[in-house]
Amino acid sequence: MKTTGGSEDEKRRAGERAAELVADGTVVGLGTGSTTAHAIRALGERVGDGLDIRGIATSYQSADLAREVGVPLTTLDDAAPDLAIDGADRVAGFDLIKGGGAAHAREKLVASAADRFVVVVDPSKECDSLDGSVPVEVLPSARTPVSRTIEALGGDPTLRAAERKDGPVVTDNGNLVLDCGFDRIEEPGGLADELSGVPGIVEHGLFVGLADAVIVGTEAGVEKRERSR
Repeated sequence: MKTTGGSEDEKRRAGERAAELVADGTVVGLGTGSTTAHAIRALGERVGDGLDIRGIATSYQSADLAREVGVPLTTLDDAAPDLAIDGADRVAGFDLIKGGGAAHAREKLVASAADRFVVVVDPSKECDSLDGSVPVEVLPSARTPVSRTIEALGGDPTLRAAERKDGPVVTDNGNLVLDCGFDRIEEPGGLADELSGVPGIVEHGLFVGLADAVIVGTEAGVEKRERSR
């Protein structure tokens, strides 16, 4: 369930602006997705010019791209991220829905461990209130009971099907993904807490209270908003 919309130029502007925030000696979390890929490529260019950084990848995809462009990698076992850069499927203020690429468990882990979390998006991802499907990563054996609980919470869970192969999407962690429609989410913090307490859910795609800044790439340039703490 990847969201579409936004031009590559808009995504590139957002990603490249975020890459400019990375200072020498930084450990940076590398998110997953098309907008974050522009940030990783820009970081690779800066590494080629002498920037000394290490990246912590949130997926096989971002790790492969980082290696391709020359960004050295480390892990959360060996370093704590100073800054994490990642995209989002929906953004309302500083609350997010993520998981279109089924990497939200690792993305949330890295974002929550970072001193600063910067979100990069194009204008098509912005909304007044979070809506649409919330991706939920579940243990394969927990699919049915978790689905029942999500229905009781007012959601409509659908097992995410893989593309170009038979069967469901399997995450990097070996789990399944339920795309759960909740329509307009008036209280994302409350829903996030409820989902987090369901046995069998590995992680959900509601990112509430984590983002420190949102960078929006536009046709004219970039817009950046900072969260006051």
